[in-house]
Amino acid sequence: MVSGRVLVLGSLNVDLVTRVERHPRPGETVAGEGLARLAGGKGANQAVAAAAAGGSVTMVGCVGDDAEGDAYRSRLEARGVDVSRLRAVDGTPTGTALVQVSDAGENTIVVVPGANAEPDEREVAAVDDLGPGDVLLLQLEVPRTVVCVAARRAAGRGARVVLNIAPYAALPPDVVALADPLVANEHEMQALAESGSRPASLLVTFGANGATWDGVTRPAVSVDAGDVVDTTGAGDAFCGALAAALAGGADREAAMDAALRAGADAVLREGAQADPYL
Repeated sequence: MVSGRVLVLGSLNVDLVTRVERHPRPGETVAGEGLARLAGGKGANQAVAAAAAGGSVTMVGCVGDDAEGDAYRSRLEARGVDVSRLRAVDGTPTGTALVQVSDAGENTIVVVPGANAEPDEREVAAVDDLGPGDVLLLQLEVPRTVVCVAARRAAGRGARVVLNIAPYAALPPDVVALADPLVANEHEMQALAESGSRPASLLVTFGANGATWDGVTRPAVSVDAGDVVDTTGAGDAFCGALAAALAGGADREAAMDAALRAGADAVLREGAQADPYL
């Protein structure tokens, strides 16, 4: 069986999460209940998921020259992710998300990109190690120029580009066309259609209704509603497991099934990564 590598170029965040009875009005202070420090960032979430699915995974991105960055590096190493291409940026904090969750289940999130705004040609250069059989997995929480250059370079070297167009942003048509597949949820698919871009290969996820990839449809793995803890990490778990399966030589049906299983497993725990505390 073919066994390629998965290179994930993306973001790493520390998510600081507290629960509030209701969100404060301007100028108002409310009390928060608890403060969870969760490992996040779509790039790192997907790298951890790909490694958990058995992939040979390298994480490419930037953290700060701070304790959080050091802890994240150690965390990824402990989960089997190669961090040799993870760069600490002097004088810059590790990316942080400040999350308030109300009793009504509504979130407010403030993202401080920090080092996630810093990837440049040094990170793109990691793509030069890729070749046929390897997978480059991308999302849009790092500079879009870096994403675009990396996608073009990886495709030029014969590697497969898997692009999770989240959080949604418009991309050049040629980059959209390179993705095999471009992964989107229903909302992102709608935004993509309105943009006029036409991916050559499109995989759309429908939550509990499964997923479809260029006409190939697979059902979701059933999870009892009472067992659902947190849906935050389902999409990233799906993408990471999908990339690992494709790098391992799986066909579309098998890769989608593996990804759907990972997504279903992710909703059974808190946070976007298993064992999420830094």
